[in-house]
This record gives sequence, C-alpha cells and structure tokens, in this order.
Amino acid sequence: MLYLLLKSLHVVSVVVFVGNIVTGVFWKWHGDRGDLAARRQAIAGLIAADRVFTVPAVFAIVATGIANALLAHIPILGTPWILWSIVLFGVSGAVFGARVGPLQKKLLANVAAGLAGNWNESAYRELSRQWLLWGWVATGAPLTAVFLMVFKPTF
Repeated sequence: MLYLLLKSLHVVSVVVFVGNIVTGVFWKWHGDRGDLAARRQAIAGLIAADRVFTVPAVFAIVATGIANALLAHIPILGTPWILWSIVLFGVSGAVFGARVGPLQKKLLANVAAGLAGNWNESAYRELSRQWLLWGWVATGAPLTAVFLMVFKPTF
C-alpha cells in the first residue's frame, strides 16, 4: 500500500513539474504578444510558478522516486532507466539553475527598465531566444526521463 501511495505521489509530482514547465512556454509566448506590462506579468508569473510548483515538485519527485526504488528493492544506480532518468533530471536542474532561471530574471529586469522608459527591445529578443533554447534543453531532458520511466528499456 505504501508503495502505491508513493508511486501515486511520484506521478502527480511529475505531472505538476512537467505541466508547469511546459505551460510556462505558453505564458511567456502569450505575454510577449502584449505590451510591456503584460510581459512583466507573464515573466513574474513564470518565476513565481517555478517557486510555488516546480521546485516543490522536484523535491517530491526525488523523494518518492528514491523511496519507491528502495521499497521495491530496485538498485537505483544499477538500473539503467532509473540511472539515466536521474542523469536527465540532473541535467534539467543544472540547465535551469545556470541558464533558464537567470535568463528569466534578466528578462524581467529588461521589461522593468522598459516600463521605466528605457526598454532595449533587441536585448529582450536575444534574451528570449536564449531562454527558449535553454528552456528546450531543461524541458526535453525530463520529458525524455518520463519516457524512460514508462518504457523501462533494458539498453
């Protein structure tokens, strides 16, 4: 029973995590279609949603995943689909921490400067291009991990 409860929490955490990072792209795109105030609201919302949904989901995914592997007596590092999922999850976190998160803060600062009358639109476009590129890496890695977890390939 504990295993199934933890597995359910693990799946729900993955849904929250992946759902938030995927919908973040939509909200950024949607905000970019509006004025500077809309962009500010969208980017500030992205940052807040990461704090409220993404980060707690990461901790829940890791805790429930490790707990379930231990309960099921599955060797974490000796099971390729688990090992590679952890690696991909780590890559996603590293890319988010080193690139995506800081870019979001720079985008927000750029828009705030624009609202104060000093907007650098070309810098905003370049930051957005970088955010999208690194965002795909940070999103693609855990999406690949989801497929590894579902299909459990033997390699």
